[in-house]
Amino acid sequence: MPDGPTLRSRIVRGLRVVFPLAALGILSLLFLLARQPSGDRAIPYVEADAEALAQKTGMTAPRFAGVTRDGAQLALRAAQAVPEGEGGDGEGSARDVVLDWQARDGLTARLVAADGSVADGLIHLSGGVTMTTSTGWKVTAPVVEASTGADRIVAPARVSAEAPFGTVDAAAMDLRRQPDGTHVLDLNGGVRLLYRP
Repeated sequence: MPDGPTLRSRIVRGLRVVFPLAALGILSLLFLLARQPSGDRAIPYVEADAEALAQKTGMTAPRFAGVTRDGAQLALRAAQAVPEGEGGDGEGSARDVVLDWQARDGLTARLVAADGSVADGLIHLSGGVTMTTSTGWKVTAPVVEASTGADRIVAPARVSAEAPFGTVDAAAMDLRRQPDGTHVLDLNGGVRLLYRP
């Protein structure tokens, strides 16, 4: 037997040098041939006056979540919230508001509004509110109030509703929890029903 390295050992020793050099060459080519980032894929920057933004008080994309004493889950979010009053010590308001409400019995409602605020245990939505329920109702009203302490959503002004069986117009709406734990959507005051079988 020969005392020197076998052919296999020489090949392995050679490949231990060739493979890392080939990997470095491939990585170098990747970096050298990479394209420059296009303008539309670059990181967007705010194009507003920084001084004006620094003087304004507010939050972007605020969120509020909670559970009522009856067990309904509330999740409120908005595009922007700003405090009212001097120095930001007022109640405040929000823009482009979405309220997701889910009762313990499985009933869900999504309320979308242009404006909203939270004060004294009420979520006040205004600017044209649309409420969609899991039972197939779509209710629109100028103003809607949802309680943060009880399973209750009220529209005190004129409402229009698309129901699974037709359209309903009424002077007010009240979605509330019954003593047996179920929920009822009560439309009252000058109710007009257009039934579609």
